[in-house]
Amino acid sequence: MTGAVPGSTQVVIETGPLAPGALEAAATFYERFSGAVAHAIADGAGSVVLVLPAAPYDHADWRRAAARDMARLHAPVRVNVIGGDDPRARAATTEYLAMAEAVTGQYLPLEAGSNEFAPGQGDVW
Repeated sequence: MTGAVPGSTQVVIETGPLAPGALEAAATFYERFSGAVAHAIADGAGSVVLVLPAAPYDHADWRRAAARDMARLHAPVRVNVIGGDDPRARAATTEYLAMAEAVTGQYLPLEAGSNEFAPGQGDVW
């Protein structure tokens, strides 16, 4: 699902399920969603948030790299990646990112059953 956050130029792109293996998931992510980010920016987005499902720890490196590299490529537009399955945590994080104008290039893994970031699991703070 792709949509703009009301009152802002943030676009949220939900990837849906990805492959269980880290390499295959990364390849699929770049193939399917690099263009979607570029299109959102071309359409005027000032911020893009990619929402990925929860994944095992071996996916963390490619997700951090994707967030960092897409943010560098598309600066000054902000690009961030969140990962998790809890709808409340996703909504809270997306809302936070809409207001956090200095946050870009971050992978924010979310803790299940919470509306907070999972401490120690990402390049958050």
